[in-house]
Amino acid sequence: MAETTSIRQPNLLLAVTPIVLTLGVLGLQLFYFGDFTPHIPLAIGIAISAIVGIYLGHDWFSIQRGAFHVINVSLPSVSVLILVGMIIGVWIASGTVPTLIYYGLVILEPEIFLAATLITCSMVSISLGTSWGTVGTVGLALMGIGLGFGIPAYWTAGAVVSGAFFGDKISPLSDTTNLAPAVTGTSLFDHIRNLIPTTGPAMLIALVIYSVVGFTLFGTDTESMQRVEAITTALQANFNISIWTLIPAILVIALAVTKNPPLPSLFIGAAIGGCLAMLLQGNTLHEVFTFANSGYEISTGVSEVDGLLNKGGIQSMMWTISLVLLALALGGVLEKIGCLQALMSTIISRVKSLAGIQASATGAAITTNLVAGDPYLSIALPGRMFAPVYRGMGYSTLNLSRAIEEGGTLISPLIPWNAGGVLVITTLSLNIGENPINLLYIPLAFACWLSPIIGVSYAIFGIFSPKASDQEKQDWITNEEEILQR
Repeated sequence: MAETTSIRQPNLLLAVTPIVLTLGVLGLQLFYFGDFTPHIPLAIGIAISAIVGIYLGHDWFSIQRGAFHVINVSLPSVSVLILVGMIIGVWIASGTVPTLIYYGLVILEPEIFLAATLITCSMVSISLGTSWGTVGTVGLALMGIGLGFGIPAYWTAGAVVSGAFFGDKISPLSDTTNLAPAVTGTSLFDHIRNLIPTTGPAMLIALVIYSVVGFTLFGTDTESMQRVEAITTALQANFNISIWTLIPAILVIALAVTKNPPLPSLFIGAAIGGCLAMLLQGNTLHEVFTFANSGYEISTGVSEVDGLLNKGGIQSMMWTISLVLLALALGGVLEKIGCLQALMSTIISRVKSLAGIQASATGAAITTNLVAGDPYLSIALPGRMFAPVYRGMGYSTLNLSRAIEEGGTLISPLIPWNAGGVLVITTLSLNIGENPINLLYIPLAFACWLSPIIGVSYAIFGIFSPKASDQEKQDWITNEEEILQR
């Protein structure tokens, strides 16, 4: 069926209606019912948005195409989730994760653990170019080490998230780091260099906080030493702890550093992990297949170890993937019927200063993350909408690419129903439904929310906010001429 030509654009009231109603149903489910399953509220939100779209003149098939378009764009990330599930199950069976936990407990001290977690996750994420892969591998092992030291899960998760998403933000291998300059018309490496003034201070502040907290709150005591001994003993009794079991992790990092695509690199890591599970841990090929699909299961007699290692597999990611697909579909429908554009157009029309536009662009990315649940849409949509405003004010769109990267990539893991937040909560076993206190990881992920605040502050004071260069202005003119010729 062809899309009707009498399509109307929503006014501000109509644009916010499906968003407010969806958030209302979501709040009812999360806070009144106390049930952390946002799937049905998001499905209801899609239905509400579709009804608004039909009222505006869209036919169902065009709305459906809008939803499926955004899903299609984000399928590589869904593929990463599938591979992360495989890797978790197989790397536990191979002894890779148990070895990382064992050596971490032996080498590290509770006082420096949070700072070390921040640094380790940032380095791995820069190398891999994926925060999700980092959270699901090294982040999982670090959660086990923190458990052994008696450090609350929300503190460890905050440090893991800060480091993993910081690395993702400045890695040239990251998909979101490539997407932000692409939609704003800037150079990848110019974009990364322009991130340093905000990322550097945010990471330094986070490092200082984690160090102070570590030395103040988390020292070595008799109870933690007993817990560490129990965990390390259980790991040694059930796994062949060896430096050879680290080969899969080292190989994946090496493949990433040499600029190989992330999906094949992660699959190779899972395959090598499966071989080591058979060679070093005595598992059969059928068991490896089971671990990759359904996750690893073990009974060590130590509840902390069992709770940490009984996980993984593709099926463990299906809850997360179904939620991501629903969130993506909602974002696609809202974009298709013009609701998100109407909101941003209203904002753009009311800001006149650099500080206002920088705050608005960052806020638009955060709002899209909140409503659509998708970090990719939160970068792509504001990037397209705000670029002409920066050009009209004579400012480099490097300011915009930084704003949407910080409001998009860094805020994604701090929203529980966003794709990034769901991954963090699920993979790190935060069990928000049973332990809502673990939501404290959100304010404790200091590097993620400090960076956009620092970025807006720079715009207010007019520092680290580059004007458009002569070359950039010429590129704008050239692009406009090409568009007119077409």
